[in-house]
Amino acid sequence: MMRRFLTLTFLFLVIIANSQDKRKVIIDADTGNEVDDLYAIVRGVLEPSWEVLALNGTQWQVSHWAVENSMEESHRLNMMLLAYLGIKDVKLCRGSAERLFDWGNKERHSEAAYEIIKQAHKMPAGEKLAVVTLGALTNVASAVLIDPEIEDKIAVYWLGSSYDFEKKKSKRIDFNAVMDVQATDMMLSSNVEMHIIPVNVAAKIKYGFEETEQQIAGKHRVCDFLLDRWENHLDPGRYERTLWDLGIIQALIYPDKVTEVKGTGFDNPNIWLYSDIDAEFFKEDFFKTISKIY
Repeated sequence: MMRRFLTLTFLFLVIIANSQDKRKVIIDADTGNEVDDLYAIVRGVLEPSWEVLALNGTQWQVSHWAVENSMEESHRLNMMLLAYLGIKDVKLCRGSAERLFDWGNKERHSEAAYEIIKQAHKMPAGEKLAVVTLGALTNVASAVLIDPEIEDKIAVYWLGSSYDFEKKKSKRIDFNAVMDVQATDMMLSSNVEMHIIPVNVAAKIKYGFEETEQQIAGKHRVCDFLLDRWENHLDPGRYERTLWDLGIIQALIYPDKVTEVKGTGFDNPNIWLYSDIDAEFFKEDFFKTISKIY
């Protein structure tokens, strides 16, 4: 009896130690907007070095292609992805249904914003919660506005803006930036540590449909779901797609496969920019990782 107790205690301690060693991550995504979010989320939740604490849905209401209740569409797809993968220990959170307010108390109160705050405060001294933001910065900006104390407790990894590395000039007219211009301006003027992959760098992440279909078709329910999304989204029939969001997920996982430089020209002094990525390695990594589920 004592031996069994000691064995179970040892296993419990091993599990706790492994959990503590993993990077604590929240993924915040406008999943319903495009195709690439789904591929990025699957890669993120399958990463063995991460403990994904929550998967948040966010809005993209400003888009000309926005559906009614855009955040709810993201939340619905997030639920489907985790169900297909059989993942039950990642919290699903609704984010804001709308962008930040223009004046006054700009923040949007949502389950996603409060989950970021809660998990940030749980981080041990000297460690930061990684918030990987695949769409508008609404939820994380709201979290910081609601509780400014988390500024030094989180590190935001964002796909957004474009950057001319020769002229050292940034533009914020890309999709993710303009879906919430207030949140973009607020985060780029804050003191939050940010790691940004500009869209002109993420544009290297190109996948062909035939290659993708050959690699994953019929292998698993989630694989067929990803292919169905590719074929039946609002812009079907694409032979090639840029899977933008995979870039920021994999840049965080593989810091040795990217080039990162200090950002200049921002009010936020804690911005880093990915100036180059190994797009071919990232593609091989995606297919290799997803093959482990079938």
